[in-house]
Amino acid sequence: MQQGLTTSPIEEYRVRRAQRPGLMKRPQLLFMLALMGVDITGVWLSFWLGYQVIQNDPNTVIGPFYEFWPLPAFAGGLLLLSFFTQRMYQRRRPIAHLDESYRIATLTTLSFLLSVAITSLIWPDFTYHRMLIALAWLFATGLLTIGRVIHARIQWRAQAQGVGDDRVLLVGAGEVGQMILHKIITNPKLGFQVIGIIDNGNRRSVLGVPVIGAVADIPRVIDEYAVDEVIIGLPESSHQEIVGIISLCEREKVGIRVFPDVFQIMASEVTIGDLGGLPLLTIRDVALQGWRLTLKRGMDILLSGAGLVILSPFMLFVALLIKLDSPGAVFYSQERMGLDARPFRIVKFRSMRQDAEQQGPGWTKEDDPRRTKLGTFLRRFNIDELPQLINVLVGDMSLVGPRPERPIYVEQFRQRIPRYMDRHREKAGMTGWAQVNGLRGDTSIVERTKYDLWYIENWSLTLDIKIILRTIMQTIVDSGGNAY
Repeated sequence: MQQGLTTSPIEEYRVRRAQRPGLMKRPQLLFMLALMGVDITGVWLSFWLGYQVIQNDPNTVIGPFYEFWPLPAFAGGLLLLSFFTQRMYQRRRPIAHLDESYRIATLTTLSFLLSVAITSLIWPDFTYHRMLIALAWLFATGLLTIGRVIHARIQWRAQAQGVGDDRVLLVGAGEVGQMILHKIITNPKLGFQVIGIIDNGNRRSVLGVPVIGAVADIPRVIDEYAVDEVIIGLPESSHQEIVGIISLCEREKVGIRVFPDVFQIMASEVTIGDLGGLPLLTIRDVALQGWRLTLKRGMDILLSGAGLVILSPFMLFVALLIKLDSPGAVFYSQERMGLDARPFRIVKFRSMRQDAEQQGPGWTKEDDPRRTKLGTFLRRFNIDELPQLINVLVGDMSLVGPRPERPIYVEQFRQRIPRYMDRHREKAGMTGWAQVNGLRGDTSIVERTKYDLWYIENWSLTLDIKIILRTIMQTIVDSGGNAY
């Protein structure tokens, strides 16, 4: 390159990447180091807070804090090691805070117990207060969770602004490719910048992103555009074709992600068993049956009954506001399809005008003119769905399950969406796996069906509790979304 000529940002980045292939970008490294600092600070601060609590107890005698330095030192080191081995510092993509908090509690417990064991082994005469360990563990679990949530929010916001983002090449401009592209565009916090699409068809662009070559051009495009990751969205392609595309990507140190062709078995848990010594691959095994069904029903009765009792004063207040806000009934009843495609009447607080469906049924949409002023608020915070606790209590619905649709829509969906009716093998739910993953309101029915089927065949009580907690957190923290 001639001296004095200005190089483009892509060329500069390609040169740096060629010199140090596969290394983490500087912003990503800084994010990781900052997260390590958050964890170490949280451990030391937790021991200090525990020490302060004990020191202020007049009935307890304790030495100076520096005498206990081996405990936070070993606990912090072991925590970093365990977090590294569990890949908890590779969090460039958004994660569920609830899942991370569970892992934090588990690994913190293990690290603290090992730190006590190692300290006692190295210094047999070392004395410590058991209450100090207990308090430090309690503070550490909370501080690490809060610190990581704050760090994640900062990192996601930075990635949404293009800091430390990855340059992505999308292979496939079909339905799946468009779905992946839409997900990336609408979630900038993922830290993906789609620089172009590879497709053998005649399309020139998809959702504003240009088609920059065919499959045979992948090596050239990766080098020319300094691609970091390749996402292959061609589930209809044969295994040989996918392997061929992957081989074209392997000449550079790029990450490769493949969207699998799992629609027909997407909800299935694949396990290996045997039949008299003959190995068999189990593709479908119904998770929600027998005693599990009884357990789920028991939780529905317990929580819905408690919810109705606790929330009854609030629900009465909401009913009064609805009467004052607009003419019409307080409750809105509508036929939906539930278990085994049997119809039932769902109950909700009325959030639309009394004459909202004079022109026939229709999907709610953003800024829907049919909503009342109070209805907008009720829908935003899911308050309009609280009366469905009655449906749960009487057995028409469950707290968690596929969201029920109206018969007119069910008839349309069953004709064009494979396995759509399989979602009616279980009771409909007030919330569900699709809903907590952002698929609610006027969103893709195909995608919702995939999530619903996965839930049905991977059910567990822990999963139900996780979905309920995520629903509550999203209502409080991330209210709005597609709830219009």
